[in-house]
Amino acid sequence: MHATKRGCPKCLVRGSVLVALLLTSLGLRVLPQRQTATELAAPPVLRNESTRPGVVEVTLTASATRLALRNGQITDVFAYNGSSPGPTLELREGDRVIIHFRNDLAEPTTVHWHGIHLPADQDGSPFHPVPAGGRRDFRWTVPRGSAGTYWYHPHLHHRTGHQVAKGLYGAIIVRAPDDPLPRAITERLLVLADQRFRPDGSIDLAEPRSMAARIDAENGREGDVLFVNGQEMPTISIRPGEVQRWRIINAAAARVFRLAIPGQRILHVGSDGGLFERPVEVDELVVANSERVEILVRGGAPGTRTVLRSLPYDRYIPQTRPRDWDRPRDILTIQTSRAPAAAAVAIPAVLRRVPPLDTARATVRRTVTFGQGMINNRHFDLARVDFTARLGATEIWTVENVVGMDHPFHLHGFQFQVIERNGVPEPFRSWKDAVNVRRQETVRFVVRFDDFPGKWMFHCHILDHEDQGMMGILEVKR
Repeated sequence: MHATKRGCPKCLVRGSVLVALLLTSLGLRVLPQRQTATELAAPPVLRNESTRPGVVEVTLTASATRLALRNGQITDVFAYNGSSPGPTLELREGDRVIIHFRNDLAEPTTVHWHGIHLPADQDGSPFHPVPAGGRRDFRWTVPRGSAGTYWYHPHLHHRTGHQVAKGLYGAIIVRAPDDPLPRAITERLLVLADQRFRPDGSIDLAEPRSMAARIDAENGREGDVLFVNGQEMPTISIRPGEVQRWRIINAAAARVFRLAIPGQRILHVGSDGGLFERPVEVDELVVANSERVEILVRGGAPGTRTVLRSLPYDRYIPQTRPRDWDRPRDILTIQTSRAPAAAAVAIPAVLRRVPPLDTARATVRRTVTFGQGMINNRHFDLARVDFTARLGATEIWTVENVVGMDHPFHLHGFQFQVIERNGVPEPFRSWKDAVNVRRQETVRFVVRFDDFPGKWMFHCHILDHEDQGMMGILEVKR
């Protein structure tokens, strides 16, 4: 429900200011409330502390703080550098990255650089926890050809879902020196998330062994409040005929967004690992949790208004399906201004080359079976290696979902190309690190372990499932 429909907006603002002043007088830090029905604000960008060309050096701190998330109510959260979403890490291909991470939480955590191709000991997996009060420097080089939209979040075993629900997630943008899309196109970053609140404004985390906890364990935790960049139902302004490039990240723990703009087709230009070879025109896009998409959106007639909407999507076990799952949800408003029409821009017919991985060179075929809370009938064991691969090998993996709900598969460290779903060839090539595997569906993909030996995670990216042990270990050996 929108705050403007719940009461006087000016009264809410006055109340928020009074609460903030009171808490400040008590020595507590409170960030300003992001008001409903305001212009979409981009998350802050991490400041580059380096003056050396080609080097990005930043400081990132995880800490407990208090934010006014909605309706002026103060909420205890976890945040990166005091914000949720955390600040965006802006990079270019070839950059040398140095991240000074400090854990000011009262519990261990990690930072996983989701989708980035980097050495195994820099991945931020459960193998490398940072203790409470601890510090860790991450160092890696952004690979050439990896321009795209990524994100970062904790990956501590048994606590990933809790820490993300408390607010720990942020965006990564990797830029190419020769991006084919015109520079005149305005770019927007949309970090999608959901949240659940108690009446007092605190985050609603289910009590252990409660019915809500059992449903979260089954479905994955969903919230009834939808956020874009930490804002509820913000507005994006666009000029008549203007083309905007939207980078969208699904940072939700379990929710799948089926995105559509009523009355408008969407030009889908990229996914997890960056741009496609050719734009694809679609009516809607299914974006599972942890997936990213890049789309081009065009402004309508002067003064018109529409919405970005999430259409109903049934990913659930029928017995625990939410009652309102079949209700469409508006995510943000798209307001076309009365300004003069924007100049036309030409969208290239070919964006970049996506070289195919040669399936004929595959030396190993593996099967990953998603069962009820397990992979290949096993729960995760940090001391057990499930698969061993050779450095430089090309492999074909089959992911089978034998249960009655969707499971998104994620592989750390390496991008792959989906070959087929249920025997139907994928219509075009793209680089992926996550793929939604629908109930009773089989997905095949090809992957090459071209460098970076070490131990890597693969798992269901419904965070409750991951924390319960729906995860495995791949070791790449020389």
